[in-house]
Amino acid sequence: MRPIVLSVLAAGLLALSVPAPVARAADAGQRPEVAAAAQREREAVRAWRRDLHLHPELSNREERTAKLVADHLRALGLSPRTGIAHHGVTAIIEGALPGPKLALRADMDALPVTEQTGLPFASTVKTQFNGQETGVMHACGHDAHTAILLGVADALVAMRDRLPGSVMLVFQPSEEGAPAGEEGGASLMLAEGLFKEFKPDAMFGLHVFSTLPAGTIGVRQGPLMAASDKFTISVRGRQTHGSAPWGGIDPIVAAADIVGTAQTIVSRRTNIAALPAVVTFGSIHGGIRYNIIPDEVTLVGTIRTFDEAQRAKIFGELKDVARHVAAAHGASVDAQVPDRAGNPVTYNDPALTARMRPSLEAVAGKDKVVEPPLQMGAEDFSFYAKEVPAMFFFVGATAPGIDPATAPSNHSPKFLLDESALDLGLRAMLQATLDFLHGAAAEQD
Repeated sequence: MRPIVLSVLAAGLLALSVPAPVARAADAGQRPEVAAAAQREREAVRAWRRDLHLHPELSNREERTAKLVADHLRALGLSPRTGIAHHGVTAIIEGALPGPKLALRADMDALPVTEQTGLPFASTVKTQFNGQETGVMHACGHDAHTAILLGVADALVAMRDRLPGSVMLVFQPSEEGAPAGEEGGASLMLAEGLFKEFKPDAMFGLHVFSTLPAGTIGVRQGPLMAASDKFTISVRGRQTHGSAPWGGIDPIVAAADIVGTAQTIVSRRTNIAALPAVVTFGSIHGGIRYNIIPDEVTLVGTIRTFDEAQRAKIFGELKDVARHVAAAHGASVDAQVPDRAGNPVTYNDPALTARMRPSLEAVAGKDKVVEPPLQMGAEDFSFYAKEVPAMFFFVGATAPGIDPATAPSNHSPKFLLDESALDLGLRAMLQATLDFLHGAAAEQD
């Protein structure tokens, strides 16, 4: 697929209020320039997506991807800024007419997953991750996001002589999380001055989603995806022979009791009728031999919440459970809850989302724009949404004839994107962009 991509490149030579209401231009239907652009860009977007799928790169290692993006933006006559948060790329499209500022984001990184789709452009990339050899795969659809935003960039540049305002394109690395000992992603882009000279009035992002059928869009006001936090609890006892447990303090039994008691934090102490929450232990490690009670056991897990007060409450209660249960066993704990900053809640500005929903309906059809349930997965787009009014939406990725409820999920080695999602994603992002820019510009007049 690479020669095709090269020929395309050569030819391509928290809740904040929206400052100005956005006119509902989409009520009249899909803009003709959106339909025309989607037709022009269809093959290029598909080629980019397949090329990126064939050449996936892990978080903070997106060198080839970033170069492909920056080269194309330069070919469009833009002046991309590179090297933000390691491999991030941004560029600003200046419209010829006065108007608002908007940012559009696509993430670029892949996952340490060995692909099992059987696609002709399936990844065969291998690498080392956490000391083990693994495959690398765009198992979450970030290849689609990058390709869609490249297509949107083409379309906006072609119409900038009649475009009000300006658009920042944000191609972000490391959405899946930086490797151990490194920083990355949206938070690092912001820390390195992403919005220092260009502070957008709003920001849009999208994500292809296996649990929605192709042809549909999912969006909701307010919280959409959970805050995600990692915790580590070290339970310290006193090593002794397995045949004489009374000679020491057993951290394994204490750790097991902590895991069991911690389940009551959600089931008995959290009002999940208001908002859901999850406390999950994902790793328990301790001991090296069947007949030795070890000195220490380490528990690692995740907390998912949708409210800052709920988040803080669960942090405190998990620490209390760990300390008091361990003490009842004569053990002690070091409870790092959380042990590093996680992603905040992904929050869609209610006013912005209400005003832009007709734009999504214009391209998908009113009956094809649905309100998904709260998602326990997390997204670092949430960091942008804490800085500016934002809207994040899902684009259905599961082909007709396949039940989305049982389709391989995002992050699965069998995650299979129906490529019609590329077309819908491009049209949705472009329609929303134009409606926002023209609508806000009209209000400013």
